[in-house]
Amino acid sequence: MHYWLVKSEPETYSWADLVRDGRICWDGVRNYQARNNLQQMQPGDMVLFYHSVSEKAIVGIAKVDKAAYPDPTADDPKWMAVDLVPFRDFRDPVTLEQIKQDKRLENIALLRQSRLSVMPLKAEEFDVLLALGN
Repeated sequence: MHYWLVKSEPETYSWADLVRDGRICWDGVRNYQARNNLQQMQPGDMVLFYHSVSEKAIVGIAKVDKAAYPDPTADDPKWMAVDLVPFRDFRDPVTLEQIKQDKRLENIALLRQSRLSVMPLKAEEFDVLLALGN
């Protein structure tokens, strides 16, 4: 199993939207590194859902339900999408400020590559974030 973090502006698509919908095709990614990360996702992988811009907090956990396939919103088949399903809410959102203050997370991709929308997490980072949110 691998661990990931995806970012979405809650005004565009929020965690509550995913919970309501029950599944989403995570499409529209047009960054090569993020696309490469999508290509590595496998069913059952855990995905932290991060509200970017206005909230800046991890708010839930999703699971990859379908591995990478050509993004239906792209004209070029090199762009990928995956299907995500909600797994569970975070009891307490984990804010960007909390992440920045925790020395165990100083090398997390969220801090090193803040503009990347799909990023891998180490198992230890996932565990720390999970503990902070529960």
